[in-house]
Amino acid sequence: MKKYQAIISFEMDEEFMSLVPPHRTYINYLLNKGIIDSYAVSMEVQNSWITLNANTKKEVEDILDKSPLSKYWNYEIVELFVYDSQSTRLPAVQLN
Repeated sequence: MKKYQAIISFEMDEEFMSLVPPHRTYINYLLNKGIIDSYAVSMEVQNSWITLNANTKKEVEDILDKSPLSKYWNYEIVELFVYDSQSTRLPAVQLN
């Protein structure tokens, strides 16, 4: 399985905001299934960044297109060579 970064730009309107709750339900489902590693949204610049686990870019597109908000999105998908974060590291050993 490969890691991909989806870089999403969007524009909001009233309908967009009404679709946020079902979208969050979908994102939470993907997080719980381990399909999404990280999810971030900036309302300031109206962008999202989603790190996903999938076999192909086409699979990532299919996942993104199932979101209730997908019609508002323009996105780029890139395969990641390195993905590192504090949450992927082992916890520090604490001697008692």
